Amino acid sequence: MYAIVDVETTGGKFNEEGITEVAIYRFDGHEIVDQFASLINPEQPIQPFVVKLTGINNAMLVRAPKFYEVAKRIIEIMDSATLVAHNANFDHRMLRLEFERLGYEFDKQTLCTVELAQQLMPEQESYSLGKLVKSLGIPITDRHRATGDALATVKLFKLLLNKDTSKNILQQSLKSFPKPVVATNLKSLIESVPASTGIYYLYDANDTLIYIGRSRNIRKNLTQHFTSERKKSVELTALVTDVKFEKTGSDLVAMLKESLEIKKHWPKFNKKSKRKNFSHGLYTEIDADGYITFKIKPAARDNTYITSFSNSKSAKTFLESMVNEYELCHRLIGLEKDGTGSCIKYDLQECRGACIKAESVADYNLRAQEMIDANSLVHKNKIIIDRGREPSERSIILVEDGIVKGYGYADLQIQFTDPKILRNVITEIPEDAESRHVVQSYLRHRRVNRIVNF
Repeated sequence: MYAIVDVETTGGKFNEEGITEVAIYRFDGHEIVDQFASLINPEQPIQPFVVKLTGINNAMLVRAPKFYEVAKRIIEIMDSATLVAHNANFDHRMLRLEFERLGYEFDKQTLCTVELAQQLMPEQESYSLGKLVKSLGIPITDRHRATGDALATVKLFKLLLNKDTSKNILQQSLKSFPKPVVATNLKSLIESVPASTGIYYLYDANDTLIYIGRSRNIRKNLTQHFTSERKKSVELTALVTDVKFEKTGSDLVAMLKESLEIKKHWPKFNKKSKRKNFSHGLYTEIDADGYITFKIKPAARDNTYITSFSNSKSAKTFLESMVNEYELCHRLIGLEKDGTGSCIKYDLQECRGACIKAESVADYNLRAQEMIDANSLVHKNKIIIDRGREPSERSIILVEDGIVKGYGYADLQIQFTDPKILRNVITEIPEDAESRHVVQSYLRHRRVNRIVNF
């Protein structure tokens, strides 16, 4: 019996992703005998490039069941079956990851239709699911959605079963994924760190700092480092002899401190972090008619942006959401090339007509400015208050005139709401555009306990 699976995910940091959609077809080698498909609320944001690829966005998943609510059904439909998927390592890893979060050990033998096709059809030019099924005349609908991809994989697998007349290749291709064993010396390091939010420092035998990381669960992240088969993790694990950590309580403080600490020490295994963590900015202009317009541009040479983004795709995704939230013009916000007549949103009655001057400059600019004020730190004074390291404590980040001045902790209301006192409590940090990016980006995607404007 086979369970043919496809999952869609949030994307993001390895082993911190979440499943957004799952489709499973129980297949007896001849026909489908049971099936299950559902969107899943991953309880974390979806990466912009994944939204563009799959069409699944955060709003679609608000009322979808969480993984624990469908876990029993997944176990039932996969009972005594071999997991089959196109790139089975990925689907098995994601299901194992979700079940581990529930304290359940998930381990299935797998068959990968990529590997089977490479052995049984070596003449194919590409083994990506879309191109492979097209070359074989297999129809596929809803590409990059779990149901569409899983159904296409069922048809592909049926064809591969027929081609493997001896069944030798099928048998030889079965894979198992035993739970990784952590070396004794690494177990003690894992046990020495808390299951708390913060940053951690890994050292080699010469007491040289070789990696700085952050996590909402330091112990879990360290375990992932020491059990991952990725090349970087294997190399890192072989060198680690000691670990130090610092609890932050707030994930935002952890992100901020991680960025600052990597810049300060440049550890060997943080090479990627040497690149700037944002590449594009959002700029504003006033057009000839007086309307506020927006433009996405590379931020390297111009620091007058109102907010920054990791890449141009995330900037465009942000603008799409702002069009809907503030009822802004698709053309004036920079998502439609210059043209004449109305924008595409006006034709759908989702734009009030600034593109054809049907809405007054004052009314349109009021909403555009509201959007700017809600998403920019430029010239702003804010105290960002979030979780502390202990229940009675609060973390604080001070922003003055758009500059992130520092972070700290306090347990008295007056300490984290009075800027004069706060300046004496915080740990000051150097003025840094990347620190501002970290804070702005976080506030776009996540909530904090409280923000005080002053």
